[in-house]
This record gives sequence, structure tokens and C-alpha cells, in this order.
Amino acid sequence: MQENRMTLDFNNTEKAFVYKKDHALKKAKLLFWIMGFTPIVKIATLITPFLIKSGFPIKKLIRYTLFEQFVGGESLEKTEVVCNQLEQYKVQVILDYGVEGGEYDNQQHDQAAGEFIKVIRYAATRRNIPFVSIKITGLVSFTLLERINKQGAAKSSYDLTYINDALKNLDFNDRDNWGKLMLRVDNICKIASDLGIGIMFDAEESWIQDPIDFVAHAMMNKYNIKKVVVYNTIQLYRSNRLAFMKDGVEHAEKEGYQLGVKLVRGAYLEKEVSRAAKVGYQNPIQESKEVTDLDYDAAVQTCLEKIETVSSIIASHNENSNLIAATYVMKHGIATNHPNLHFSQLYGMSDNLTFNLADAGFNVSKYLPFGPIEIVIPYLLRRAQENSSIAGQTGREFDLIKKECLRRVI
Repeated sequence: MQENRMTLDFNNTEKAFVYKKDHALKKAKLLFWIMGFTPIVKIATLITPFLIKSGFPIKKLIRYTLFEQFVGGESLEKTEVVCNQLEQYKVQVILDYGVEGGEYDNQQHDQAAGEFIKVIRYAATRRNIPFVSIKITGLVSFTLLERINKQGAAKSSYDLTYINDALKNLDFNDRDNWGKLMLRVDNICKIASDLGIGIMFDAEESWIQDPIDFVAHAMMNKYNIKKVVVYNTIQLYRSNRLAFMKDGVEHAEKEGYQLGVKLVRGAYLEKEVSRAAKVGYQNPIQESKEVTDLDYDAAVQTCLEKIETVSSIIASHNENSNLIAATYVMKHGIATNHPNLHFSQLYGMSDNLTFNLADAGFNVSKYLPFGPIEIVIPYLLRRAQENSSIAGQTGREFDLIKKECLRRVI
């Protein structure tokens, strides 16, 4: 046990970048150096969508910079190269078809559901793809979720009457579209359950999150009886999410199903703060990063204490949170490869965490989005903003890459 703990060194860049050839490492070094200039990132994220819509030839630049660093490929088949590469180093994959947040019609939502099912079937043929990530906004109108969310706050996270009462106040078309969403989701979860693939529902903006939580927990109640198939995502930068998760544990134990949770800090901070100020409601974000960190680590501990009934995915780029979790596991004699414990980081980031955790025997994966550049642009812009806005994130990535370049003398 002590030996494992001693070998878990997140500063070991040789293990962290073992999968990157010299030219790829130098390219990543340049990219993170550029992302260290916050004003440049802000301007680029503002003008990029406009440039693409206007036909400006910027796609090639995106393809060989952000896309290559953070995305697995433009098609499901093209992710195979990355999946094979990661598998060599005992790193698993969470596949994510990058569709999200559009005002599509039912035919397009059905097509997206078909794509998700295609991804699930592909994952079932691979040894190192245990999960597929899904955004509910790829399966139903964003504005429908927003209208439902506006109808009133849930009395608790699992109050079925909240959604049912909200639907009564909507018109027939909205209720019909909600019913179609539930059918799509249920079909996806059934196929995933039959094939042994986990489904992770991504968290999204707070003003549409209540109905997403409802869908996720309805599916958990149905499919997480003998094994954990469905996971909901908890954003701990929201001030009420720790209590929400603890309510989830209690509800799952009472109702007799297993809770599946993916723990993240959150990816919409600037948007959340801006909208709360503009619309005039209480900011849902924690008062400080320190409070967020405390809630995150408390959520991790709760999951580990309940590891036989709660399956958790610790999706964090925070070294301290990962170390706390790994140390708890080793201190309490929990198997590093326990099926109810999984670590995860985004592809293209925090390789020092991913590859060192994998080397120490933990279940760990890369979150790997794929899709045409036009579809994954929102994801790529969030990655650029995240690296630029999170204190120390870009600098830490850049310093680790620079250290490995010096070690290799390249």
C-alpha cells in the first residue's frame, strides 16, 4: 500500500507524456504558451464563431491547433487511433459525440439519438471505452428545458411532482416533445445497459439543469438496480450541489438503486455569473474557489465512504483533489481498480494526472470528444477559455510540458 502511494508522483513528466512524440510535445508547448495570454484568448473566442459563419478560412488553423490537442477526430472511426494509443498505457476513454445546445427539430434530435446509439455500440466492441457521454441538449430543445425549469424550483432534487406540475403548464407541443425526449433517453439507456456501457449525462447551464437532473435520476431509478449504468454530473462550483448530491445518496439508498455521479467543478462560470447579474437573480456560483474546493473534496469523501452503493467518476484537473481521493483509497485498503471508482481528465489536459494514476493501477480515462469542427467549436472555445481563466491552469500545463522537453533535450 505504501509503495503505491510513493509511486504516485504527479510531477513525473516522463510518465505523463510517454504517449507523445517529440514533435507533438513541442506543438503542445507552443499552444499552451499562446493560451497563457488571456486577452488573445478572449478576442479569439469572440470572433471565431463569426469568422466560421462568414466563410473565413480559419478551420485549417483550428484543426491543427485546438482541435488536434483536445478532440479525438472528426468521426467515430477516426477516434480509433487515439483510443489505441491510450490503451497501450492502461488509460480508458469516455467517448463524447460533440453535439450540444442547438434549436433543432425532432428529426435532428432523432438523428442525434441515433448517433449516440452508434457510439454506444462502438464502445461495446472496445476494451477501453467503458463510458459514453451525452448532453440532453443534443436530444431536445434548449428553450423547452428552460421553460420547464422556469415553472418553479423543485421541493427536492427528486420531487417528481415538480416536473409533472411544470409540464401541466406547458402547451401540447411542449409536452409532446418532452415525451419524445424521455423515449429517446430510455432507448439509449436500455441499449447501454444491454451492452454493458455506462451513460454519463453532462451537466449544463443552471437555468436548464433541473429537468436534466430529473431525467438522469429517472433513468438511474430504472437501470441502476444490479449495476451502475447511468451517471449524473454534479457541478460543485454551484453552491447547492453538495447538498443535492447527498440527497441523491439518501434517495438511492431509500429507493434501492445505486447512485452514479460524475463530480466536476464546472465549465460555465463566466456565463453563469454574467446571466445572474443580467437577469437579476442570485448568483448560483460559490462565493470563492476555496469554498468550491472544500465542497468538491467533501463530495469525493462522501462517495468513497459509500463506495459499495455509490459509483463515482472523479473528473478533476485539481491535483490536490486527485491526491486526496487516491490517498483515501490506499489508506482504507480499497482496491485501486474498484469498479465503483474512476478518475477522468479531458483529452489534451492534465496528462500528469491521467498517466500517473493509470501507472499506479487506478481506473482512469480521458474524456474524448469527436465530431466535425463546426459541431465541436463550442467545446473547443470552452477549453481555451477554461485554460485561460482558471488560475494557474495554463501555466501548470506549460511548465510540465517545458520540463519534459528539457528532460528529452528537444
